[in-house]
Amino acid sequence: MRFTSQTSSDGVTEQFFTLDEIPGVLWTPEDARGARPLILLSHGGGQHKTAPSIVSRARHYAAEGFAVVAIDMPNHGDRPKDEEFGRIVAEMRAGMAAGGNPGALVAGMHSYLTDQAVVDWQAVLTAVQRLDQVDVGPVGYCGMSMGCGIGIPLIAAEPRIRAAVLGLLGVHGLAEDAARITVPVQFLIQWDDQLVPRDQSLALFDALASVEKALLANPGKHGDVPWFEVDSSLRFFTRHLS
Repeated sequence: MRFTSQTSSDGVTEQFFTLDEIPGVLWTPEDARGARPLILLSHGGGQHKTAPSIVSRARHYAAEGFAVVAIDMPNHGDRPKDEEFGRIVAEMRAGMAAGGNPGALVAGMHSYLTDQAVVDWQAVLTAVQRLDQVDVGPVGYCGMSMGCGIGIPLIAAEPRIRAAVLGLLGVHGLAEDAARITVPVQFLIQWDDQLVPRDQSLALFDALASVEKALLANPGKHGDVPWFEVDSSLRFFTRHLS
């Protein structure tokens, strides 16, 4: 892991890094030392590690004592874009414009990225836990939309993750992995989501094998998750990771 820049403000230190070909950002409380809870924060489709919603959420968590790491998913942000991914995205958009099933179309795009994204997250998790300001503390995962589509296979495969905040996605292609998840989950739905049919989101929540899981629904479209849900997720992670 090679750090390329570091700044501190409002009690939070932000460090940009690369790990092999993976670009990322680590946020920690200023002057942090020793083990602390770590949250893996995954962006949505078409976004990147420093999207405004990612940065604001990360800084909010770090100000409360958490370490937070975000990376660019394959074919996003500062990662190279391959021709096949471009074709898949074009077909997805054309299918949606023609009235195709948005859940199935989005799932196809996510499945193309998942294998590499899971490997990337596991490598970053291992590297970050070797740092003095993070160390081997409990780990949580937070991802909406594409972040949920990648997160469910990751959580199913990664025993270090002990709690997760997920949502804004349907069950297409995820039921088998969801059935392997037993950690506490907080799951968000936008009741008027134009991209994810409500029944598909409810089916994904139902497929999770977690004994402790909570469904949080708010009115509004796909990207209209209210800020108070960030506070709710902070309380959730504090309860399960602290």
